[in-house]
Amino acid sequence: MEIDRRNFVKLSAMAAATAAAHGLKPGDARASNPPSPSPRADVSWDKAPCRFCGTGCHVQVGTKEGRVVAIAGDPEADVNRGLLCVKGYHVGLALYGKDRLTQPLLKKNGKQVPISWDEALDIVADRVEADPKGFAIYGSGQWTIPEGYAAQKFIKGGLANNHIDPNARLCMASAVTGFLATYGVDEPAGCYDDLDHCDVLINWGNNPAEMHPVLFSRVIDRRSRGEKIQIIDISTRRTRSTAHAQHYLEFKPHTDLAVANGILHLLIANGTWDREFVEQHCAFKADSDPPGLHGKTISFEEFKQAIAEYTPARVEEISGVPAKDIRMLGDLFGRRDIRITSLWCMGMNQHTRGTAMNTLVHGIHLLSGHFGQPGDAPTSLTGQPSACGTAREVGTLAHLLPGGRLVAKDPHRKEAEEIWNLPEGRINKKPGYHTVKMWEQWCKPAAEGGDISTIWVQVTNPGQTLPNRHKLFDPGVADEDKFLIVSDVYPTPTTRDADLVLPSAMWVEKNGMFGNSERRTQQWFKMVDPPGQARDDVWQTIAVARRLFDRGFEPMKDKDGGFLFRFPGKNGGEVPVWQWSRWRDINVDRVLFEEYRQFSTLKHKDLAPYDVYVKARGLRWPVVEQEDGTWRETRFRFSGFDDPYVAKGEEYDFYHSPTKDGRAQIWFRPYEAPPEAPDEDYPLWLCTGRVLEHWHTASMTMRVEPLRRAMPNAYVEMHRDDARALSIQDGEVVRIETRRGDIELPVWIDGRGSPPRGTVFVPFFDEGRLINDLTLDAHDPFSKQPDFKKCAARVKRIGASGHA
Repeated sequence: MEIDRRNFVKLSAMAAATAAAHGLKPGDARASNPPSPSPRADVSWDKAPCRFCGTGCHVQVGTKEGRVVAIAGDPEADVNRGLLCVKGYHVGLALYGKDRLTQPLLKKNGKQVPISWDEALDIVADRVEADPKGFAIYGSGQWTIPEGYAAQKFIKGGLANNHIDPNARLCMASAVTGFLATYGVDEPAGCYDDLDHCDVLINWGNNPAEMHPVLFSRVIDRRSRGEKIQIIDISTRRTRSTAHAQHYLEFKPHTDLAVANGILHLLIANGTWDREFVEQHCAFKADSDPPGLHGKTISFEEFKQAIAEYTPARVEEISGVPAKDIRMLGDLFGRRDIRITSLWCMGMNQHTRGTAMNTLVHGIHLLSGHFGQPGDAPTSLTGQPSACGTAREVGTLAHLLPGGRLVAKDPHRKEAEEIWNLPEGRINKKPGYHTVKMWEQWCKPAAEGGDISTIWVQVTNPGQTLPNRHKLFDPGVADEDKFLIVSDVYPTPTTRDADLVLPSAMWVEKNGMFGNSERRTQQWFKMVDPPGQARDDVWQTIAVARRLFDRGFEPMKDKDGGFLFRFPGKNGGEVPVWQWSRWRDINVDRVLFEEYRQFSTLKHKDLAPYDVYVKARGLRWPVVEQEDGTWRETRFRFSGFDDPYVAKGEEYDFYHSPTKDGRAQIWFRPYEAPPEAPDEDYPLWLCTGRVLEHWHTASMTMRVEPLRRAMPNAYVEMHRDDARALSIQDGEVVRIETRRGDIELPVWIDGRGSPPRGTVFVPFFDEGRLINDLTLDAHDPFSKQPDFKKCAARVKRIGASGHA
């Protein structure tokens, strides 16, 4: 069934009406900067990006008497144009769950008991001093930019062990390595405007109708105006996005590389590749021995020879996609009269060949010339509100420094030491542990080489999201010598196992900045107070750092003996923001952002001054100052008509090319078998993912009653024939087993999604049914991102011996 934008708006209005019934009133006032007067004088309005996904929708937040009482889509925002999804309209309610964490808690004799903030800060400082080399921070793409920057500086500029990594390692790390291997610099060249101009939209293993519905509505809106847009869904199961597609191409799990190679083969075999674009702007790469992110250079003839085996018939044999559909894709990419946008998210990234698959899709667009013009773009989407702004740009991944720098590069460390005023050599050149390795080392006993003794978790829930929890989480919890600190807003599977819990402020209870999927940096101000003793995450980091400095702890000093974090007042003195009573004497976000902004120009990710973002609804970097003093954003990178860093007169310039010659790289990456596949004992594929109503682990959305009622628990999708073979009925509770664990779930047949025979699907939002006890921890060799999308499983009826 086709759903046009009018129906999207209608559904959103219904969600808003539900919000009103529960104390949130969708406002019809438009808040600008400063906000326009509200028709209700007792409601104040201001702007903020939504707290949930990486789309970065702008919302208008209405407050009254210290509470958020109204939410409206921001009609002045380019991202969402006044629309919100069902989660966005309920975002204000996420602040007001009855079980908010409001005081620090310390585990004593197996129970968590309240303690003071002073005691909590001392405990964290004690853990740092006892083992600075073994102290790690695990954060997320939900950190604000200043929060991630402060944590980054604390670990890499202070402790110098580089053991900091975000949960973004689990969701978009392969997109990062794909961009780096292709262009030499991270993040998409295009932007959301491509959705307004493409003639063909290809979804590569993703489901934007549910996961990024506001973006998907931009395409549906065009159809409702009579425009013809072809949607192609390439996936392992039918979803709500499939219902809008003219073509559904179902491939066997892990064989998407064969499909991509088949397109590349046809472009060359048919002579429809863009010879002029490729010869002027591209080069060719293949995997090296030993493997490396940047591989080895090959000639066009070598590429042509390598790709030749991926004929439509061979691709059909590997992937199950009919040869005629491979030819259809090849023909589309071979046309010059249309524009093609590719979108992907977790399906391509959570993949042991995620880097390879990312580079192949980039290569298809480059080889065909469908690049660099509005509507012609390969674009990865992110699942978290600041996975780009904080994890990638701030550089909170274990091997990075801010602004795309690498800890392994001497000049990059020197630049960071100069900006941070550190003694020469303070920053360690050895990358820290990536997510899987960090948690492995925390779970391994110290006597066996487990050198991570303490992990401080901020703004994420690894007890639910890590793969193979039996290996990567539970052993550390049981080890009395290991210590887990968790800063969060609600009880989660992670806080329940924590030794120390620190209550955090959330969203508009603090100042903040996010960076969304299209390179757009967004700012907002605190609008309401956090509950009880909950405090900003960035304050927590700075307060611990100051506690250590006051003890004389050398790593928290700069090269002049001063505090690592400096907050000058108007008269030149230092403002003691680490004292909670003085926290809001100055805008700490502004101070941290202005310092961080100095890092942004090396990789042409230029950021404007903080106050410019205050007046805007986000700006896409690079943001450059014009002769008249205004600041201009960039929509299309590497394209001469828009990117200020492309030399005048040049049509394209890949100025951070891995080969240092202005060329993007087209890769050959062969199909390889998955690390685990169904067999006689475990005959089914298991895939995991998300649902429309809940965001990630649902620690916020399950506190929103309308969303909880709409999707109260997880389930397992099964094909009707697989269920019939086991005499399983719709709604029956069954046991799903893998080589790592088992879980009991109700079966949903012919529900929202439709897996093919031999495949089951389970969403991961339900903390009462932890599907990641079962998932595989095998990961991509370059990005270190685990594969949550495929492992071997079986289903058993409860009390029955048979399985399928």
